[in-house]
Amino acid sequence: MSIDAAVLRFAGVMVLLSVVLTTYVSPLFVWFTVFIGLNLLQSSFTGFCPAARVFRAMGIRKGCAFE
Repeated sequence: MSIDAAVLRFAGVMVLLSVVLTTYVSPLFVWFTVFIGLNLLQSSFTGFCPAARVFRAMGIRKGCAFE
């Protein structure tokens, strides 16, 4: 698995988690969903993703998007 796939999977899990938290815990967790969306948006423009750095430090091989 490459960093690209790991970041996409992580983002998907975080979005689903935030929806569950918003539904069953508090409507304020919608801000977690907003944060995730903004992070995805800025990483598409800048190429910087904190999760990609963490995955790189864990030894996951590089992909083409996050180098």
